[in-house]
Amino acid sequence: MGHAGAAAAAVRYLRSVPAAGPVEALPRPELRCVRADERAPVDQTEFRRVLGNFATGVTVITAPAAEGESSPAGFACQSFSSLSLDPPLVCFMVGRTSATWPRIARAGVFCVNVLGAGQGELCRAFAVSGTDKFAGVPYDAAPASGSPRLTGAAAWIDCTIHAVHTGGDHLIVVGRVTALGTGEAPEEPLLFHRGRFR
Repeated sequence: MGHAGAAAAAVRYLRSVPAAGPVEALPRPELRCVRADERAPVDQTEFRRVLGNFATGVTVITAPAAEGESSPAGFACQSFSSLSLDPPLVCFMVGRTSATWPRIARAGVFCVNVLGAGQGELCRAFAVSGTDKFAGVPYDAAPASGSPRLTGAAAWIDCTIHAVHTGGDHLIVVGRVTALGTGEAPEEPLLFHRGRFR
C-alpha cells in the first residue's frame, strides 16, 4: 500500500469512528525566563566571550511608521537567520526591553536590510537608542510592506510578521517573506566577530 492508499485507509477509519465532540487543545507550556530563585547555569560574561567566536552578519530591521507615528522604526540586529524554504520564513531575535520592537509589532511588517562591509557607521547609528536613526539616511520603500529599504544594503528581505515566540530575555520573531532582492553591485558582507566589525 502506497502513501495514497494509506491516506485513504486512514480517512475511511476516521469516518467510521463516532465523533467524540470537540477536541480539547493541550495546555500551553509555561514560557518563562530564569526566575530570581534560579541560578543561571553559566556566567554571562563567559557566555558572551565564548559565543563571540561565532561570526555573524549584521542587519538593520526596519518598519514603516504605524498609525499615529511620525517616523519609521529600525534597529541594528545581528541575531538574524533564514528559517524555512516552504513557506519562505526568516527570523530575528530582539530583546524584550527593546523600545523599537513594539513599534515594529504595531506595524505588523518589517524589512531586513543586510549590511555590506562599508556600512559599519550605519550599523552604529541604528544601535543607538533615543535618536532619529533615519536622519540623513537614504532609503526607499520596500515593495510589499513599505518598510524602509536602506540604500546600499547588500540585500533586503521584505516580510510580514508570521509568529512571535518567547526565548528567555529575547523574543524570536518569525517573518514570512513577501519580496526580496540584492543590491545593485555585489558587496562583501559586514561581519561582527569578537566584539568588532570585520
